[in-house]
Amino acid sequence: MTGPRYRFAPSPTGFFHVGGARTALWNWALARREGGTFVLRIEDTDEARNRPEWTQGIIDALAWIGIHADDPHFEGPYFQSHYAEQHVAAAQRLHAAGAAYYCDMTAADIEARNKADGTQGYQGWSRDRGLGPGEGRVLRFRVPEGSTVVHDQVRGEVTFDNATIEDFVLLRGNGSPMFLLANVVDDLSMGITHVVRAEEHLPNTPKQQMIWQALGHQPPTWAHVPVLVNEQRKKLSKRRDKVALEMYRDEGYLAAAMVNYLMTLGWTPKGGSEIADWANMEADFRLSDVNLSPAFFDLKKLAAFNGEYIRAMSPGAFLDAARPWLTATDAPYPVDRFDETVFLAMAPHIQPRCVTLADAPGLVDFLFQPEVAIDSEAWAKATGTADAVAVFRAASSAYEGLTEWNADALKAALEAAGEAHGLKLGKAQAPVRVAVTGRTVGPPLFESLECLGRDETLRRMRAAGALLA
Repeated sequence: MTGPRYRFAPSPTGFFHVGGARTALWNWALARREGGTFVLRIEDTDEARNRPEWTQGIIDALAWIGIHADDPHFEGPYFQSHYAEQHVAAAQRLHAAGAAYYCDMTAADIEARNKADGTQGYQGWSRDRGLGPGEGRVLRFRVPEGSTVVHDQVRGEVTFDNATIEDFVLLRGNGSPMFLLANVVDDLSMGITHVVRAEEHLPNTPKQQMIWQALGHQPPTWAHVPVLVNEQRKKLSKRRDKVALEMYRDEGYLAAAMVNYLMTLGWTPKGGSEIADWANMEADFRLSDVNLSPAFFDLKKLAAFNGEYIRAMSPGAFLDAARPWLTATDAPYPVDRFDETVFLAMAPHIQPRCVTLADAPGLVDFLFQPEVAIDSEAWAKATGTADAVAVFRAASSAYEGLTEWNADALKAALEAAGEAHGLKLGKAQAPVRVAVTGRTVGPPLFESLECLGRDETLRRMRAAGALLA
């Protein structure tokens, strides 16, 4: 695949963060629109925190939002740990060129020197000592004088005074490479042309740009995008906030809704509506249009997006999407009683009431339960007047004699019973709803009765009527 090469380089140290998902989607949109490549690199050098299941979780979560290996624009996954020899070799080239030097000062040595000199940080004390490699010696980059200008597609030109950047470590005392070095060497060897990542990485960028240049290469095109914040406008935290993409997937959020919502966190699609399909967002997305301010990850807005996507689904698509919840062992009815035909008939009436797919079983449970548990408080309230009782009995009698069992006929019969006793439809239907569904709220009553069927509806109404005696 020719064209620009974008990369997404997560660390497998936990669940997949929604902020990482947003960054991945922006890289994916750019790579696809520009005829380039999206490179997935797993930065797995933190052996103490990495776990194989986190790596698979990243791959699965990316596939869920449409970034998957069978797309011609996708490349990888690569694993940073496989390239340690290249990282060390690059460090040695920097040392040979005079761009790096060895230092044997420990943290305690540096602290004591700072205390004596009245300074802070590492002051380049080993720069001219001419030390070679040795046990416990780190390799430090020799930060040049002057300033470093980072050309950022989101933030414009950002200038860093090199005097504020201490000579940073490339190789640890045990010879293992640091993240900054490994990151640059991997980007170089993989031909990465564009680095689009969260703004929290911006302070590292001048250091990485120095390494790129010291190795004789032009740095990539940089772009640092705004972080996501919670309702207190604090950066989303794994310890405090609900940030795992897998959690939203497992709770019944639709992938398309999540993709649409994440894409709009810091950027707005053209056309005046934030609801947009992937093809339009991919065509419209530009880094130059990204807002510099942190983006609020609003759970209520995400729920609204998801609800809108659910309402737009065909009944069949809704059934397919909700099936894992509808047929789960913990569904609120015996799973063997679930009837797809009945559900499809009810689907248009419950879709407007679903926030997530997980809501579906609770909206149709009364259709598949052998018996409904009538809420005693609700029943007492619904039948608390003589008129309500009379309407319920009249409706029961009318339903017994109906020749057509459909929502219109059921509604007309109950309206007539209500009018005969001075009750409007809203009041008249309360005891019928409680008798048949066991509760006071739910999907449209008459469509529910139609789907439940004549025999089961009448059986439940007779059973409820017996309670009145």
